[in-house]
Order: sequence, then structure tokens, then C-alpha cells
Amino acid sequence: MKTFNKILLSLTLFTGLCCLTIPGYSQGEKLTRQEKKEVRKAVLARNFEILDSLINARSFVLSADFLQSRTGEVIPVVSTLNFIKVDKDRGTLQTGANSGMGYNGVGGVTAEGRIGTWKLTKDVKKQYYMLHFSLDTQLGNYDVFLTVSADNHASATISGLGPGRLTWNGHIATLNNARIFKGQNSI
Repeated sequence: MKTFNKILLSLTLFTGLCCLTIPGYSQGEKLTRQEKKEVRKAVLARNFEILDSLINARSFVLSADFLQSRTGEVIPVVSTLNFIKVDKDRGTLQTGANSGMGYNGVGGVTAEGRIGTWKLTKDVKKQYYMLHFSLDTQLGNYDVFLTVSADNHASATISGLGPGRLTWNGHIATLNNARIFKGQNSI
């Protein structure tokens, strides 16, 4: 946990320093296209390292900004109610809405359970991760296929035993920094 806190602190300091140095150039000299490209490359490399520690620690939340159905319909959603949470060997899938009560009290469904298989693949050159894990919940067994890029765009497709599938599109956050509200378990 101390290592994780150090990484989080260094990310915050790095981001703050980038925010301080970039406006400093605008007073007299503007950054050239090449300098901007180098700064972006350094930020993405650092984000890739931080994502590596989060995913390998199995301690993160994917907060969804959009849900996508099997037919391709994209729906904007409330990120505090629509998430996938991974906490060591436990996982939570939740959908919710501001209106209606739903099975979980927040207008949707909450499935919580044990993480089974876990297969992580990373592409250092393209700076993205592909993760496949299974989640055994009270509502059934689910396969989760997650991809995360260094710019923190994440997409997770969930499929169960039936023909349906749902995709969460959003971003990854630490467990401490994720702004989520977990409803009650659906069963």
C-alpha cells in the first residue's frame, strides 16, 4: 500500500509540475510541435507505469461514461453508478440510473463476487493493456474483457452465459479516488 501511495503521490506531483511548466512557456516562448509531442510522450509513459501498478495490484475501478449494447446503441450514463470494481480477489459489476429504484436501489443491477481466471497482456510499444478475467457472482458467471490505453481510456465488454453482452466505456481510477456509489446486491 505504501508503494501505491508513493506512485499516486508521484503522479499528482508530475501532473502538477506539467501544469506549472507548460503555462510558463506561454509567456515568452511557445512550445514547438516537437516539444509538445515529447511532453505528451513522457506523460503517457508515466501513465502507463501507473496503470501497470494498478492493474497488477488488482485494485482499480472502471467508471463508465457510456454503456454500449450488443446492437451498438451507446447510452450516456452516470459514472458514479455505472462501474466495474476490482479489489484483490473480489469484483463488482453495477449498472444504475438517477431515476427509478431497480433491483439494487439505484435503478439497475449490482453483481458482486469472486474473481476467477485472470490473464493480463500488455503492449509496451502501443502502451495499452488487455485483461481478461472471470467473475463468479450471485447472478451468474461473467467474462470481462478489459482494454486500457495509456491515456486512461478504458473499455470493458461483459458477457455471461446468455447471448447478451454489455460494454462499459470510461476511465480507470484508484479505489480511493473513484467516486462511486455501490447499491445493494441484486439478490
